[in-house]
Amino acid sequence: MTGGASAPETPPLFEIEFRTSHASGPGGQNVNKLETRVEARWNIDLSAALTTEERARLKEALGARIGAHGILRVSSQRHRSQFRNKAAALERLRALVAEALRPRKKRRPTSPTRKSEEGRIAEKKHRGRLKRLRGLEGAGSRDEEE
Repeated sequence: MTGGASAPETPPLFEIEFRTSHASGPGGQNVNKLETRVEARWNIDLSAALTTEERARLKEALGARIGAHGILRVSSQRHRSQFRNKAAALERLRALVAEALRPRKKRRPTSPTRKSEEGRIAEKKHRGRLKRLRGLEGAGSRDEEE
């Protein structure tokens, strides 16, 4: 996966560390007894699956989600079982990475159309006219008071 043009669809499982903890929220005794919340942690700085360019793109796109030591964290506590939460966290991690590494279209600058330019100028003239009239109305009322 290194050096190729294709980005990794899923981070390699052996590079992902899973941590479990008690989930919050409803769930009855299940919440108190079992550690169903799963956090998937992937160190993108040490990953052999990423090229330097991919690593830079991930950091740019997911900068707020990546910790100080280059660890991307995703957690799930939606389901009542640890197994399903682990699968959900892994899927979320995969989706985040795939979206961040998806090639972006280059923006081609375009010039405004003649019609839109004419509309913009007409609106500016209309606004100016209104403001000019506003000034004349105010001046006329002052003259009457004197």
